[in-house]
Amino acid sequence: MSGSTEFGTVAGSPAAVPAARTRGLRKVYRGTVAVDNVDLEVPTGAVLGMLGPNGSGKTTTIRMLLGLVTPTAGEVELLGRKLPEGAAESLPEVGALVEGPGFHPFLSGRENLLRAAAAEPHLSTSRIPAAVGAALERVGLAHAANRRFRGYSLGMKQRLGLAGALLVPRRLVVLDEPTNGLDPAGTREIRTIMADLHAAGTTVVVSSHLLAEVEATCTHVAVLNQGTVVAQGELADLLDAGSATLLVSTPEVEAAVDALRDHRIPARSLAEGIRVDLTATTAPEVVETLVKAGVPVHEVRRQRTGLEDLFARLTEDPVDAAELDPTSDPLVPQETR
Repeated sequence: MSGSTEFGTVAGSPAAVPAARTRGLRKVYRGTVAVDNVDLEVPTGAVLGMLGPNGSGKTTTIRMLLGLVTPTAGEVELLGRKLPEGAAESLPEVGALVEGPGFHPFLSGRENLLRAAAAEPHLSTSRIPAAVGAALERVGLAHAANRRFRGYSLGMKQRLGLAGALLVPRRLVVLDEPTNGLDPAGTREIRTIMADLHAAGTTVVVSSHLLAEVEATCTHVAVLNQGTVVAQGELADLLDAGSATLLVSTPEVEAAVDALRDHRIPARSLAEGIRVDLTATTAPEVVETLVKAGVPVHEVRRQRTGLEDLFARLTEDPVDAAELDPTSDPLVPQETR
């Protein structure tokens, strides 16, 4: 992805107003701090994955972004307007699915969407039937449009909630665990919808516990832990900033591990060879050390940190966040800025 890695800058374009921004965001429930000093920026046109363990503050942050919860302290801007003052102007441009859809159980999927569409300020009465039909088709519910909502499976209810968020073109779409209850085919469909939204220039914020899906669909990531953002930035840059490793293929695994450890280079054996930590060394130094020790080297390839490994480092131990490269602003832990 080209362009600045600073939040608020669209790839390949000059600085733009972020789709959403928070400053010093804090929420306290009966003495319990749910969100603490969150500074978050969502670049316009990005697909941002919001990650964090259960209880990390993801949903509370999303609800404050949408004006559904009043912050205890801090500021929220949505599509360039401060909340709550600008809610009437910004919220019609936002589609959201938060903590599962809420529909009338005895109405059909179509009837529920018709009611939701009637409240859309940007949707004229004459266009409502067509918009509802298109939304149902888009999420794969056209065949069940006339069934009562109470008879829907969890996955079908999620699809209907997504259809409600997509009744009209949106500048920002916020999805809280959109694949909850979906089978693999449904998850792929959500991925396709997100890709279509991104291609159309829509900003997407998605909260998910499926790290593989986030890695496949998102351009940016924000990681929350214990109510605060511990890292945020472009996904590729975050992964590159993680501890890189080297995979070395050799028939003499034990000798290779011993030679490297004798030179204080961390290494461990694998079925296919050895994995070497490059935090305090380089690939050429690893190869030179092995060759000098008489260890045959058949193949060497660099392995980038995966999102799952990075997520574990950032959320299992708060100190890990400080190990990210401090010279790259988007990757600096929030508390050090």
